[in-house]
Amino acid sequence: MTGTPTGPQRTGAGAAAAVAADDAPAAPGARSGLRSEGKSRGLWGDALRQFRKNRAAVAGLFVLLLLIVMAVFAPLFALHEPNEMFFNHRLVGPNGVFPLGTDSLGRDIYTRLLYGSRISLQTGLIAVSIAMLVGVPMGLAAGYVGGFVDTMIMRICDVILAFPGIIFAIWLISILGPSLRNVMISVGLFSVPSFARLVRSSTLQVKEMDYITAEQAIGAGTLRIVFRHILPNVTAPIIIIASLNVASAILAGASLSFLGLGTAPPTAEWGAMLSDGRAYLRTSWWVAFFPGVAIMITVLAANMVGDGLRDALDPRFKNRT
Repeated sequence: MTGTPTGPQRTGAGAAAAVAADDAPAAPGARSGLRSEGKSRGLWGDALRQFRKNRAAVAGLFVLLLLIVMAVFAPLFALHEPNEMFFNHRLVGPNGVFPLGTDSLGRDIYTRLLYGSRISLQTGLIAVSIAMLVGVPMGLAAGYVGGFVDTMIMRICDVILAFPGIIFAIWLISILGPSLRNVMISVGLFSVPSFARLVRSSTLQVKEMDYITAEQAIGAGTLRIVFRHILPNVTAPIIIIASLNVASAILAGASLSFLGLGTAPPTAEWGAMLSDGRAYLRTSWWVAFFPGVAIMITVLAANMVGDGLRDALDPRFKNRT
């Protein structure tokens, strides 16, 4: 019937209160997903969250941090001096006094591995730093300026890449002379093209953005545009390639020391220790085994960290299964 109410009606003060309650803003968290979706984490926040989900990358980072701590505080963890010789205990297997055994001169392998980690990590970090300091400006110049500058820089990179890495390093060390410093320089220079080509390609993409065009329209200088707008936007690829190149630099430095082109005896270095132990593989396996394991673990950990950073910072890998 037309005059019959269909449900309870609100009248007077009750109706006014109901209308006010309906018009009031929702309580925090009442709107489903509004607060969680509206809160922006930013590029680096998302990258950190993505990196923490990668268990292999976190494990690699833990191993690298442990190696760095042991290298920095090597005198606290060492049992003997790295060059101390125990002639009555030459080629002794792992035991309570020498946890990893001794070499042909009676030196404690465990202690020498601790001190050798300093050189191997130093080689990787400094070589990559050299490659970044040279390669990143080259890539920025090639990508932003273009033309003749781009052609010349890319042809230089092509010449370097025409040689196998170890051959290029041996050739350069033969000119500069065998030493740890020259090993780091040669490994770093060979890694320059990888940084230059990556930064160039990223710069070519960024400089076509509208905000770069706007900066050019208002008369902003080249250095301002490059270092304030382009470089911050190509930082993520630089971090990725740098983390991956650390492992390659450590392995290359150990290879050169294995060939006798790195540190001079009796300095403890993993590649040199591995070279000294190859003559005793059948009788005293531990002399070469433990330096090889140290190189393998370090390179593997660095690669896992590099893969984790790539998955976290590169959008193409974020949704990879």
